[in-house]
Amino acid sequence: MNVALVQFKEAGKKYYFSYNGLTLEKKDRVVVETSRGIEIGTVYLFKDIEETDLTAELKPIIRKASEGDIKEDLYNQTLEPGVLENAKHLAIQNELEIKVLGAEYTLDRKRLLIYFESESRVDFRNLVRDLSEIYHTRIELRQIGPRDAAKMIGGIGPCGLILCCTTFIGEFDTVSIKMAKNQNIALNPQKISGVCGKLLCCIKYEDDVYTELKKIMPDMNESVQTEKGTGNVVDLNIIAQKIRVRYPDGGGMEWVALKDIITKEA
Repeated sequence: MNVALVQFKEAGKKYYFSYNGLTLEKKDRVVVETSRGIEIGTVYLFKDIEETDLTAELKPIIRKASEGDIKEDLYNQTLEPGVLENAKHLAIQNELEIKVLGAEYTLDRKRLLIYFESESRVDFRNLVRDLSEIYHTRIELRQIGPRDAAKMIGGIGPCGLILCCTTFIGEFDTVSIKMAKNQNIALNPQKISGVCGKLLCCIKYEDDVYTELKKIMPDMNESVQTEKGTGNVVDLNIIAQKIRVRYPDGGGMEWVALKDIITKEA
């Protein structure tokens, strides 16, 4: 079964759609039906999959986006900043402890989605009512977590570069303290946390490499034999494949390349 992977935002999540009978190419703008309504997206790639691999019936691509569709989408985007400001004002007016982050129309403007962040559950029924009276469409408020909030707002990471989540991360992977320990990263919350307050996504990037390289490295405190003699492992540079060895009886310490380790002592 031929399917198309469609992306709705740069660095956004990608979704599969069927496209029977349509002639499409990569980067074509297309109009699709999603769980949110009628939306416009971009064809990312095509794929042939087995129907037995599907967990649910795929929604179809309705049509290749026309010039009118694209103009309508751009027009919607010009409306969204004003909606965002109104939503922020109304949230304050309704004394809601929320941070309104974004507003999006579906292509046909039959639904208006407002994204917000909050540390607790919020009764936003009055806010929905107020917004409905202004915009005369279906209003949907969606609470998002810190990582999605950072992705939506954007910013600069501790490394000085634009946030990974706003440039290329489509879906967030699980990142754990175990991964940081695996890479011998100092567990300083300020250094291993992103602007979202969660563990840096980049900790995940090299974790598999560290895991594989560690398989051929000696363990900490393990006894090893070098050209200088027998000593114990006191530090590891896993990426450089070097071991810091301490020698007994005042023999000092030195960094030794893994390839120069003669044997592991039993």
